[in-house]
Amino acid sequence: MYITALTLLAALATPAGLVAQDNPDHKHWHHHYQLVQIPTLGGLETNFIDNGPNNIAVLNDRGSVSGGGAETLIPDPNASQYWFDTQGDIVYAFLWQDGSFTSLGSLPGANNSLSTWISANGIIAGGSENGQIDPTVPDLPEFSAVMWQGGQITNLGMLPQGGYQSVAVSVNSRGEVAGVATNLVPDANSLAPQNPNLWPGVPYGYQLRAFLWDAKNGMQDLGTLGTGTDAQAIQVNERGQVIGDSYTSFAPGACYGIASGAFIWDRAQGMVDLGSFGGTCTMALDLNNHGQVVGASNVTGDNNQRAFLWENGSFRDLGGSPGEFTAADAVNEGGVAAGYTYLAGDTLLHAALWRHVGQLTDLGSVDNDACAWALALNDKDQVVGESTDCQDAVRGFLWENGSMVDLNTLIPPNSPLHVTYAFAINARGEIAVDGDDANHIQQAALLIPCDENHPGVDGCDYSTVDAPVAVAQTTPAVRNTSSRKFPQSLMRRMSRYRFPSLGASPRN
Repeated sequence: MYITALTLLAALATPAGLVAQDNPDHKHWHHHYQLVQIPTLGGLETNFIDNGPNNIAVLNDRGSVSGGGAETLIPDPNASQYWFDTQGDIVYAFLWQDGSFTSLGSLPGANNSLSTWISANGIIAGGSENGQIDPTVPDLPEFSAVMWQGGQITNLGMLPQGGYQSVAVSVNSRGEVAGVATNLVPDANSLAPQNPNLWPGVPYGYQLRAFLWDAKNGMQDLGTLGTGTDAQAIQVNERGQVIGDSYTSFAPGACYGIASGAFIWDRAQGMVDLGSFGGTCTMALDLNNHGQVVGASNVTGDNNQRAFLWENGSFRDLGGSPGEFTAADAVNEGGVAAGYTYLAGDTLLHAALWRHVGQLTDLGSVDNDACAWALALNDKDQVVGESTDCQDAVRGFLWENGSMVDLNTLIPPNSPLHVTYAFAINARGEIAVDGDDANHIQQAALLIPCDENHPGVDGCDYSTVDAPVAVAQTTPAVRNTSSRKFPQSLMRRMSRYRFPSLGASPRN
């Protein structure tokens, strides 16, 4: 299922259903962006945790960003075996808003914390070590789901049935929190080691369950599909609907080694199986506030995989692809989806946009890079993502009005970072990114467009760039030599499907 080498192909004819890049004459101007680097807490790096492909996970429409970790100079007592940071220092979740940087801290003690999601009104979900050691794994710190609201941290605890590990992955404006937690039921095929927000790769022999937490009911186990034993939540929307995936039986499966399916849960209907195209793996990857779900599902035999749209019980192939492998990573409030598609021959991978079922726009890649995929889009159909050689040379891109551009060509030439990952774009066109500094250390940043909606931004170049000029000024992709080569959620999603093997990536 993995590709270890990529072959560049000659130009391909556009098949039926595949729409070439919009606006072929490129009669469009891009705005410049000002790069605002998020500071550290005395340590070397600050970065985002990308726990799922959506447009508000680390950035909301107010321009507030919350990230997985800002490094301190406090030694981590568990750094010898289990660590967040390559330097062995404590890492804290953070909030950056209107030029103000705040450490969110952790539960009491010398504990690491991470944030995974910021809601539309600024509630933050994540996790923190709680100062205890998990009695089931020698020296493994316990991790607790937490929520930050109004500057205060709340420990969401564990499942009523007991357990030692939990993390919150999404929160809505009502303070309803979705996440994952272990229980005390032994499970040789536990999903916990494959969850990117807990301790990936650490052998863990207990069931992992999806939960929804609210102040009235506490932490509620959402159950599983079929006869499955494990499930994980990915996202909760403003209606309180939760998506995720679940084991469906004890049969073998392509994604986790066990057959799995995608679900949507609400209080009225409970957990509902979204369906499949006949294969042993379906993954829900994004959810909007209308209840539309996108993701990817294997076909019968697991030899290829298709992007899907689920809506009101209807499970449809998004279609329009010349290749056999597609996935939709994000959906906006208008039902427009973005992700990636393989081209004919299934060796080249391009970012893709679906405005309607069966209508795929090939967004291309930057400067003939072998791979590109979209991670997020806003309601204006501006798309951001990564363009790469499918190994470790990578750069963030922006696609708008038919033109894909290297984000590094739109920021000031003296910027302290080279943009590598573009995680999220909000309604104001602001973009949350990670970038490499001169020492190849990852740093988090916010890109602010120099446009009429952002007047008076210090250092902004308010002139515009003709799209062909911006494309022609593409910068070399940076070969990332830092400890975290690719976001772990990308590793999780892509490694389940036909995508080049990117190598192991430690927890940051």
